[in-house]
Amino acid sequence: MPQEIEIKLPISNPKAFLRTLKRLGAVPVDPKSPRVHEMNLLFDTPDGGLAKHGQLLRIRTETSAPEKKSPRKSPARYLLTFKSPPESLAIHTPTRQNRHKVREETELVLSDAPALQKIFEGLGLRGWFRYEKFRTTYKLPARHKWAAGLLIELDETPIGTFIELEGPPAAIDRAATELGFSPRDFITKNYLVLYLDDCRRRNQTPTHMLFPSTH
Repeated sequence: MPQEIEIKLPISNPKAFLRTLKRLGAVPVDPKSPRVHEMNLLFDTPDGGLAKHGQLLRIRTETSAPEKKSPRKSPARYLLTFKSPPESLAIHTPTRQNRHKVREETELVLSDAPALQKIFEGLGLRGWFRYEKFRTTYKLPARHKWAAGLLIELDETPIGTFIELEGPPAAIDRAATELGFSPRDFITKNYLVLYLDDCRRRNQTPTHMLFPSTH
């Protein structure tokens, strides 16, 4: 299975960060539909068996965020994703000190997500956590040869703005430096854990990580 190697970084000033991206020459991977809305639904057994083993099973619904010039939405795309426990492929070299999240990932496009959800439910799995975000994926120009295979994913979430750097470890480290970050800023937690941390800070009862307009 292909490996997913990534880290997250917190973005306190999105406008300033976008200026930095522009200075580096970053461009959206999909210029026609750069900003995508994602609605994610995680599935697990009634006793949380997948989460206990660090596994993830998710159905994601992607729709292009409508722009002012063209308010019409494009058709949705559905993705099924399974991820292995991060620990199974952790990096153990002294220089990296496990600061990247590395896991095996299998992903496929679905033609009928509701039907698959019914199958999961029939097998005893339940959709137990929903989270949404807007994602814009960037890449750096070819003149940055060190950035080959690197994706810079800007995520606007209900708990703040983050970027995910995904690609070769050396490219992740170089990109973080170019963007003004250091390894101590790296986050390897997923959005579920970040949401639970945010709820604890706010003394709120966790439900789902959704924008107010979605509730």
